[in-house]
Amino acid sequence: MTTRCPWPGQDPLYLDYHDTEWGVPEHDDRALFGKLILDGFQAGLSWITILRKRENFRATFNGFDPEHVARYDSAKVDALMSDAGIVRNRAKIEAAIGSAKAFLDLREGGEAFDSFLWQFTGGSTIRNHWKRMEDIPAETRESKLMSKALKERGFRFCGPTICYAFMQATGMVNDHVVDCFRHGELQSQAVANLA
Repeated sequence: MTTRCPWPGQDPLYLDYHDTEWGVPEHDDRALFGKLILDGFQAGLSWITILRKRENFRATFNGFDPEHVARYDSAKVDALMSDAGIVRNRAKIEAAIGSAKAFLDLREGGEAFDSFLWQFTGGSTIRNHWKRMEDIPAETRESKLMSKALKERGFRFCGPTICYAFMQATGMVNDHVVDCFRHGELQSQAVANLA
C-alpha cells in the first residue's frame, strides 16, 4: 500500500495532484504566474475547490498569459463575475489583473519571474523533513520575504501564507511528510539535479 501525505484523502483529483504535481520544482514563468494567481483565489477557500475549477480558470484567464490578463477591462471583469466556472470575487479578479501588470513590469525591467521567486530559497528546493502534517508551518521567513517583495512590486493577494502554499506547490520547499512516497522521490530528484 502506498503511503501518502494525509491531506488529499481519497479524492481522485486531489490524489493525482498530490502524486504528480505538488512539490515538483516549477521554473516556467507563465506556469509560476498562473499558480500564484490560483493561490490568490484560494484565499479563504480550500485548494480542492480551486483545483476543481482550475481548467475553467485557465480557459477564462487566457491560459494565464500575463499579456492578455493585464489588458482586461471592466467589461471582461463583469464577464468573469458572471462565470460560475471560477471563483467570482471582484477583488481577486482585479488583483489578478494588477498582478499581471506587475509581472510585465518585472519582465520589462529585465527580471525573469522564475529567478525573482526562487531567490528566496537560494535557487534550490528547501528540503524539509516533517514527520506530521501538524509540524508544517503556515508561513516561514522565506514566505514573508517573498510576500513583501511581491507586494512592493505591485502583486496582490500574496500574503505570507499564500506565498508559502505557493512555495510548497511549486517545489521551492519539499513539504511532503517523510513517510510519504513523494518525499523520497523528490529528495532523490533534487540530489540528482545537483550532481
